[in-house]
Amino acid sequence: MAANSSIVVLCQPDEGKSCGACCGLYNYVDSSRESLIKRLGARTKRFREIVALPGDLERYAAATFAAEDFRKRYEVIYCCEYLGFLDREEKKVGCLLHPMQNNGIDMRDQSFYGQEVCAGHLCPSHHFIPRPQQIILQNIIDDWYLYGLCLTDIDLVTNYFRLIADRVGEAIKPGVFVNAALKRVALEYFNWKITWPFRSREANRLGKYYFDGSQYMISHIDYEGFGLELSPFNAIFLSLSSEFADGRAVRDAEALIEKNIETFVSLYTDFL
Repeated sequence: MAANSSIVVLCQPDEGKSCGACCGLYNYVDSSRESLIKRLGARTKRFREIVALPGDLERYAAATFAAEDFRKRYEVIYCCEYLGFLDREEKKVGCLLHPMQNNGIDMRDQSFYGQEVCAGHLCPSHHFIPRPQQIILQNIIDDWYLYGLCLTDIDLVTNYFRLIADRVGEAIKPGVFVNAALKRVALEYFNWKITWPFRSREANRLGKYYFDGSQYMISHIDYEGFGLELSPFNAIFLSLSSEFADGRAVRDAEALIEKNIETFVSLYTDFL
């Protein structure tokens, strides 16, 4: 549990999704959905077959390191070998060492960070994404892979809702997403975290960051070189790992986001 009981932990919000980013889920060189499903599924099966007591963990860990490619984007972020699926339907990722997974036996002291850090850590999104926006993400995303990518991208979330709020004159409340059309438009935007047509395919890119193994840098878009001013959607472009060939591509990308926001605003106004 978190030390501050007023903060709602976002990692395991419901039975349909969860986030494992702090455990290095997206830090593998190959962090595609397909690769992670295969990786986590094999771990979970292996854990259930091998581990009954803490003394079995050494054999499980050795088998996991032997079976998997542990190459990372960023060496400093640890990729925990005990992250797996918590349910048969493979909707929730989480800690295989947690007592709720092991008949009350807490094995987290055997992990890299230990029980205290694993139980008490809260990622920056808990503090920098406003609570209403956290609830919106939980209400519209029912997919562990997309949920974790979006939840941990503060700029992607807060800039979207700020741009919309600026146009409608008020902050968007979670309750409006009972409207299926509004939910669909917002989900289109967040799905761009995976499907964005201008996304860089470099393995060492994740959101606005790129990595050289030992350190990370914030990416940059050369608007001046394209003869353009800084885009009003720059922070979103960076969150989406954008890479543009020319100024026309920038304008096309701006048009996609502008259309999404305009559609949301129009639907929102009608809904009210």
